[in-house]
Amino acid sequence: MQNLVNFITDGGMVSIVVFLWLSVYFMLTIWIYFSKSMTIYSLQKIEQESLSFLLRGDGEVKKESALSKCVRGGDTNKLLPVCKSFAEINATKGLSTLAIISSTSPFIGLFGTIVSILKTFSKLGDAGSASLNVIAPAISEALVATAVGIFVAIPAYSLHLILKRKAYEYISLIQREIDILKLKSFYN
Repeated sequence: MQNLVNFITDGGMVSIVVFLWLSVYFMLTIWIYFSKSMTIYSLQKIEQESLSFLLRGDGEVKKESALSKCVRGGDTNKLLPVCKSFAEINATKGLSTLAIISSTSPFIGLFGTIVSILKTFSKLGDAGSASLNVIAPAISEALVATAVGIFVAIPAYSLHLILKRKAYEYISLIQREIDILKLKSFYN
């Protein structure tokens, strides 16, 4: 923890920008996960109820369903893939941001580390002496940026995969509804 404080206070403007950038990434990761998770959960619940209606033969899809606008039109078989596509876009919105965060945060941390190491070597060159007792603590502080970058990347990547799976499950429900609706229109 002390290395983190030293990295921020002693590192200068670049270290502050790197740490703030990674902090924003981390907060954005958490926000995207919880908001998308709740959205997909509620959408999935609606589609599950709609699928149950269709399987029981209680009528058409629920009016809250992603497919409801397509079923009320003329040729539903042509419109259903369009509604599915819109639902997929809605379910996966924000996932690319998590992918970007998970792939770029280690590089941002590495950038902070490199700048800190360059400053350390510059100070050592000015001092004229270099011993392990002087270099080791400075390098240790510099590596904090890389550690923070990886700390941000791991949850972003993991939560991206979790949300991707939830979106897939949601789209699978919609596809099952489409399959049932196509069968109904075939037999009618």
